[in-house]
Amino acid sequence: MSPAAAAQIAVVTGGAGGIGRAVCERLARDGVVPVVWDLADGGGGHAFVACDVTDEAQVAAALERTEREHGPVAILVNNAGLTGPSTTVAETPLAQWQRVQAVNLTGTFLCSRAVAAAMVPRGRGRIVNIASLAGKEGTPTLSAYSAAKAGVIALTKAHGKELAGTGVLVNAVAPAAIETELLRQMSEETVATMIAKSPLKRLGTVDELAELVAWLASETCSFSTGAVFDLSGGRATY
Repeated sequence: MSPAAAAQIAVVTGGAGGIGRAVCERLARDGVVPVVWDLADGGGGHAFVACDVTDEAQVAAALERTEREHGPVAILVNNAGLTGPSTTVAETPLAQWQRVQAVNLTGTFLCSRAVAAAMVPRGRGRIVNIASLAGKEGTPTLSAYSAAKAGVIALTKAHGKELAGTGVLVNAVAPAAIETELLRQMSEETVATMIAKSPLKRLGTVDELAELVAWLASETCSFSTGAVFDLSGGRATY
């Protein structure tokens, strides 16, 4: 691996645990230096910068600190997210709806906008957004999450087209249910429904997802932008 590749800096939002931690560990194996942006350090051993991705000023400060202390950001993985409780549309409080949108969609927008502004003048970058199959299909009792992830998918397509030709590629992964602590926010019935929909009859793993993210963040991914890659266990039908 070349020294330039070894020096690449990757920001992973929500990287303190679950999918984010697995992504950090997988990128580190490629010689990338992960920097976790999260509300608290999960003790994963990677560089950490405290950041609430829903706060524009905190995102700007986190980027400035990251580039000052570690170097230019070459990769951004927008992973920070939450599902919220399992509630029907009729049962969903406005505050719950707004919080889910803020973390999943607005956070992805704020981080993408800030980091892309730094990447574009350098002529190179990779942005990988963690969406969800819920954003394509709509998951009953997770309307806020489904809507937010649908927004992430649309944002990915629009942003990828806008940055085409700049050297910065923007792609997304749309996984079915992945076995993480996030599933504890959902009811057992909701999780069982997700598993039942999968032809492979199981949850995905964080390591499987991290492998796909690592490719999208790499130089070998060179002809995909504004694209959404399913990781569905055979569930996706389009």
